[in-house]
Amino acid sequence: MYVLLITIVIALFVAMLFVNIYFRVRVLKAYKKLVQAEVDFKPVHVINRQRMEEEIFPKYPQHREDIEVFVRHLFFSVRMASVLIALITLFGGILMWYR
Repeated sequence: MYVLLITIVIALFVAMLFVNIYFRVRVLKAYKKLVQAEVDFKPVHVINRQRMEEEIFPKYPQHREDIEVFVRHLFFSVRMASVLIALITLFGGILMWYR
């Protein structure tokens, strides 16, 4: 059982590394497109969808899809990292309790 728990924790760390790399590449690719198109928005626009709709999309209607892809990838990568951290913590706690 101990070996299984160690294996799960190691696998979760590796998964977190690959998820981080994969989404970092995707987020940076989307961000690069926006920078090249000189699309300018602030972090508050990323967090607040209503402000994005009111202030940014009318200003850059031709880049709406690129902005949405960037925001979607950004939030998905944060969500995946949070889930993996929670799982690592859970299995680490189980491992400490089991030992």
